[in-house]
This record gives sequence, C-alpha cells and structure tokens, in this order.
Amino acid sequence: MNIETNPAPSRAGIPNRDRSWLIAVATAAVLAIVGATAPLPWLHYLSKPAATLLVLAMVWTMPATSAPGYRRAILAGLALSTLGDVFLMLPGDWFVFGLGSFLCAHLAYLVALTRRARPFAAVWPFLAYSALAGAVLSVLWPHLPGELRGPVVVYVLVLAAMAAQAAAAWWRRRTRATALAALGGLSFVISDATLAIDRFAAPFATASVVVLASYWVAQSLIGLSVRDR
Repeated sequence: MNIETNPAPSRAGIPNRDRSWLIAVATAAVLAIVGATAPLPWLHYLSKPAATLLVLAMVWTMPATSAPGYRRAILAGLALSTLGDVFLMLPGDWFVFGLGSFLCAHLAYLVALTRRARPFAAVWPFLAYSALAGAVLSVLWPHLPGELRGPVVVYVLVLAAMAAQAAAAWWRRRTRATALAALGGLSFVISDATLAIDRFAAPFATASVVVLASYWVAQSLIGLSVRDR
C-alpha cells in the first residue's frame, strides 16, 4: 500500500504527517495570540502570517487527491488569507484591503466546495446561514461607517454562502472531508462575526483570542478537508 496516498493514521485518526503540521500551526497561532495580547507587536507580526503559511504548506505537501481542482482552490484561498493577515495587522487603516483579500479567499473556498457538491445541494444550510448573516448585520448596521456598509454586506453574504455550501456538501456526502470543511466554515463565521462585532459594535477584552483561535481552527479544518480519502 502506497504510503503517500494512505499515510499512517495517528490515534486521533489524523495522519501523522498532518498531525506534525498541526502542532506547528498551533505553536505559531499561540505565539501570534500572545503577541497580540501581551502586547509584543514583533512576535505578532512574525507569527500571524507564519501560522496561515504553515497551513498552506501542510496542504501543499499533501498527495494529490481525486479532485486536484479542490486542492488548488484551497491553496489559493490560503494564499489570499495570508495576504489578508498581513493587511489586518499593519499599522494604519488597511481594513478594506484585508476585507478584500479575505473576500477573494472565501470565493476560492466556495469554488473548491462546489467540486464536492453542486451549488445549493441542500437548501437548509443556506437558510440557516442567511438568518445568521442577517442577525449579525442587524447588530453591525447602526455602527458601520457609510462607506463600509456595501463592502461589509458583500463580504458577509459571500462568507455565509461559503459556509452554507460547506454544510450542504457534508449533508449530501457525509464524509470526513466534507465534515471538516463544514466545521471549518462554521468556525470562520464565528471568527469573522466576533471580529466585526468587536471592531464596530461592542468591543470586549478577549475578542482577539476568540477571533484568532477560531480563525486558525477554521483554516486548519479547511486545509485538512483536502484529504478526501
């Protein structure tokens, strides 16, 4: 049996190679969170993009799957996410550039997920995430600057569509890979909703920890979903 296509699983059911990458991602993520909360800006600046790049490297080194287009789209999303990481941590107001980078990342993830199931393969996830998106926007709307309302609405809709498509793919296929992607989409919604509420509506002390932790959980789960065997 070829070890490249059937890597040895660990006790947790995760291939040992992926587990090593996840430990590296978690280490960089913890350092980035410490750097953001201490604060130690230099540590945050180094560790934040490094954590996402480590997820990208994990996916890059995975063996080719039966749907290479899925892997390529996930890699594109991770590269765009790294760019967004850099924009959002730079001094000054680079929020719109970060928003645009992550918008493109979610579009890349959405393209990938349509390779696992046709668009709207199940309706209920789109209804559920539409309701959640509406609830988040209703909280944010009075606090959003006028020039950001349009971009934020577009971003929320694309994010909700990505998470809903991930859930729809899981509902139709019920595989480990689709389950990981669905949980990753949900984690991304939690991260971005927390970020937006903290930034615009109701700041709270532990927001950066919640945002960053759920963000790298999301990226790691989406990365792991590339293994479809």
